[in-house]
Amino acid sequence: MTSRAAKALAADVPVIAAAHFEAEADKYGPDNPGGYVNLGTADNRLVWDLLEPRLSVPVRRSDVHYGLLYGTPELRAALASVLGPVWPGVDAEDLVVLSGATACLDVLATALCDPGEAIMVPAPYYAAFDTDLTARSGAMLVPAPMSPDTGFALDPAVLDQALTTARRDGVVVRALAVTSPGNPVGQVHPASVLREVLAVAAAHSVDVIADEIYAYSAFGGEFTSMVGAEHVHGIWGLAKDFGLSGFKVGVLHTRNPEVLAAAQALAYFAPVSTHTQGLVTSLLSDTEWVGGFLAENRRRLGESAATTTKLLAAGGIGYVEPGGGFSLWVDLRPYLPEPTAAGEHVLWQRILRTGRVNILPGTAFACAEPGWFRLCHATDAETVAAGVARLVEVLAA
Repeated sequence: MTSRAAKALAADVPVIAAAHFEAEADKYGPDNPGGYVNLGTADNRLVWDLLEPRLSVPVRRSDVHYGLLYGTPELRAALASVLGPVWPGVDAEDLVVLSGATACLDVLATALCDPGEAIMVPAPYYAAFDTDLTARSGAMLVPAPMSPDTGFALDPAVLDQALTTARRDGVVVRALAVTSPGNPVGQVHPASVLREVLAVAAAHSVDVIADEIYAYSAFGGEFTSMVGAEHVHGIWGLAKDFGLSGFKVGVLHTRNPEVLAAAQALAYFAPVSTHTQGLVTSLLSDTEWVGGFLAENRRRLGESAATTTKLLAAGGIGYVEPGGGFSLWVDLRPYLPEPTAAGEHVLWQRILRTGRVNILPGTAFACAEPGWFRLCHATDAETVAAGVARLVEVLAA
């Protein structure tokens, strides 16, 4: 086995995936009240009723043959139309369609970094970054821990200092990866902060990977994109805002011609099926429906987050106020058997095994302080209520 394969196996993602599939195999519901309540997976399960009537599209002859590997012109045009309000001035020719945001991250890391070079990430960060950005590219991640005292708010000064320290230590940092809106904390970063982040990146001559997969899932603040400049490379997809994670459709945007050419070439290894491309093109071409759908998605997510935070507060559980995405960053530090990563693991297993609730520990997101957990609320209210009730019961025991 190669060292890269071994590294992928050692990552937290297989552990998290195992918890997901275990919970899904014995899922809580009316016919299985003792099953697992899965609040650990960032999957949008609030919009299926809106999607189901729109997904019956006949298969055309062209949908069963080879298509353009980085996205048909029709699909990229439809995506540019959808993304125009959040990525102003987006051009379909600057888009590369790949099999999910994971593939987009992998391709960008490969295009920007040689093995051993680094990507800096504000921490806590999306758990799969460890695999998506490093497993095949050979790059490494350098976490820049944000402070719990500010609710883990994105801090340009911390990034500036971390980049300075990395350079002093001989680490070659090629890019800064920022999730906006944030995952796992759920922040909607202010435009002024993002401008400062871009200025820091420019001062240190590093590119920016803007993972904006939750761009249309901001409900507690105005989303501002970083996409547009030559050295900012954007990522979006259908998994979150459209609740179509199983379709595996990711979008990479870049105005850097070399990165664009590399991404188009690497799409050979991660294309989206022509049938899926045709279906998505049809879905997104109805601009009036898309606008209404996205507005309703935001409304439902905001309502779900508000309901869940009330339940947590009633149960005495702290959290960071969310502004977007599917996650609540909950504070279980008072319930740790000891204030260590080992203590966090013990609590996680007790919640999972005794309470049969799947939430994820902060160590999986490179959180420097033990005791923070990610709870995903983007599912039906009854299931969320059952999960929070079980969580409260376990913590009280």
